[in-house]
Amino acid sequence: MSEFPPCPKCQCEYTYPMDSLLVCPECFHEWNPEETTDEELESQENQVLDSNGNVLQDGDSVVIIKDLPVKGAPKPVKAGTKVKNIRLTDGDHNIDCKIVGFGSMGLKSEFVRKA
Repeated sequence: MSEFPPCPKCQCEYTYPMDSLLVCPECFHEWNPEETTDEELESQENQVLDSNGNVLQDGDSVVIIKDLPVKGAPKPVKAGTKVKNIRLTDGDHNIDCKIVGFGSMGLKSEFVRKA
């Protein structure tokens, strides 16, 4: 294994030094290991990412990327459905939203992309 710490952005373990910085070969994040604070690491852990790795925020619009079956509903939520004004929450289903024809529901961020 590497004697350098993992990337604070994507947790890749294959970081390498370049001058006084460390570089991640997967996400190309560069940082000074002496300046990394606990606050930066905590804020990066609390970010909610969509299926493409974009950071989601409250009020964003997203598009569902695959058909999602809904318990008790005769049909699934179709891929390509646009959902407006999302709210981010903690837990497994980290997006709360209202979908036309289905009502309020929770979604996992891995099944949406930012619109």
